[in-house]
Amino acid sequence: MSNPESRIPNPDVASGDVAIRVRGLVTRFGEQTVHDNLDLDVRRGEILGVVGGSGTGKSVLMRAILGLRAPQGGSIEVLGVDALSGDADDRRHIERNTGVLFQDGALFSSLTVGENVQVPLKEHHPDLRDSLRYELALLKVKLAGLPADALDKFPSQLSGGMRKRAGLSRALALDPPLLFLDEPTAGLDPIGAAAFDRLIRTLQEALGLTVFLITHDLDTLYAICDRIAVLADKQVIAVAPVEEIERIDHPWIQEYFHGPRGRAARDARANGPGAD
Repeated sequence: MSNPESRIPNPDVASGDVAIRVRGLVTRFGEQTVHDNLDLDVRRGEILGVVGGSGTGKSVLMRAILGLRAPQGGSIEVLGVDALSGDADDRRHIERNTGVLFQDGALFSSLTVGENVQVPLKEHHPDLRDSLRYELALLKVKLAGLPADALDKFPSQLSGGMRKRAGLSRALALDPPLLFLDEPTAGLDPIGAAAFDRLIRTLQEALGLTVFLITHDLDTLYAICDRIAVLADKQVIAVAPVEEIERIDHPWIQEYFHGPRGRAARDARANGPGAD
């Protein structure tokens, strides 16, 4: 059994050290309750992996935090701002300080990669010169590990892994301190997924990002996540480093982390670079 403190937000963490604070969240679809009195703290500067079975509302939680779906109850604070206030200035503050990579990349198919990356720049910095926007887009494309010539290509001309990186380029366009990633390695082969994991960790360390990362990929959880939040029973039942999560006596956790894939991911980390 885990330390009970891993199951609840830590009251000793100062509010200034928390990038996202969720309290008593309730979300429903008709008569179906997805979250019931859900609490979660995301600490500044961490990569938090969010996991849970199908239907536990991982993406719904992310969308509620981003203000893309109104919950039926509770409170959400993002970077010190009430995300549910409805105030236009609060909404704009959150938009300018968060970047999002949706599972499918969500790139505009009729725009080039460079034009996609410039969309948030045009929205939030309309006075920037075209030449400067172009240079910033090029910088973000290179930061995401794409070649410079990707800037003028359309999403249909890119591989799946390159589209993920293009979506990441756009998510980083405004230099946000807070990054949301929804299944970033889904559909990638193991080599491509591992490379993307390394990129996320490198960017997080270099830019001081806070990362909210939804994933089913156990390799990602073991390789780069500082803590893991487990969604089950309509709540976050635990938030802790993976070593503590593994010890929690909950059926889904035991099946997920101690099955063949969990053992393989654990062994890969133990035998990876830097292992004794």
